[in-house]
Amino acid sequence: MLSIIDARTGEPVVAASVHRGPTRVEAHARGYGAASLRVLLVADLLVRALEMGGTPAWALLSGGASDSAELRAGAAALGMHPFEDGRDATAGTGAAQVLHVVGADGPATDGVRVAVAPAEGAVPDWAGPSGVRGGPAAGGATPGPDPAVLRLALLAVGRTEPLRLDTAALDEARDTLARWRRAVAAWARQPSRPVPDEVRGRLRAAWEDDLDVPEVLRVLRWTEDAAPELPDGARFETYAYADRLLGLELTRDVGAPA
Repeated sequence: MLSIIDARTGEPVVAASVHRGPTRVEAHARGYGAASLRVLLVADLLVRALEMGGTPAWALLSGGASDSAELRAGAAALGMHPFEDGRDATAGTGAAQVLHVVGADGPATDGVRVAVAPAEGAVPDWAGPSGVRGGPAAGGATPGPDPAVLRLALLAVGRTEPLRLDTAALDEARDTLARWRRAVAAWARQPSRPVPDEVRGRLRAAWEDDLDVPEVLRVLRWTEDAAPELPDGARFETYAYADRLLGLELTRDVGAPA
């Protein structure tokens, strides 16, 4: 069950109600940029983790109305769940838990406060609201840059650690994403095998422990380099399973020409 550190108390709390009611995840962001997108991404990960654990959840966006449309478009470009309007936060009074995801300069809130450290650096034009989704292009044209590269760069550093979004971070994310997609496409050609219990347990333990996404990425690297006795089909299923949380479209190139 997902446990998250409440920044108000410094103590872990269960993100889902004991009554298994829905959880509302409210992202507090103002101004389009790396810091705001990081806040929204943490909210998106919380929704994904809760849903994978069987808890219904929905995300809302609170902040300045003037930049709401741009933030929503940027979130959509990065593959996030749609965000409802935070002004409707009182809707659905059956919510049993509320998580407020806030940046360093976020507003004071009641309820569980999920703190997100600052993120510095400019968001690349290709990853913005008007950016082009990466992927196979029609007519054999060269695909545009993939916003999932920015998503992985934002995921690579734990949410409580400051993040510097620079060329080196984006280059590393681009190389890792390309390598993993190639590997997943190759593994998919082999007979499917279930995710090993040990690996599944390590993945769930990571994201259920204060949303430790960097540890999830370390488990994937271990799976990639694991001993030969781990079948390729099991590696494929492991990456597909973890991607339900990560949202990196790791299986995108399955079936594409080698």
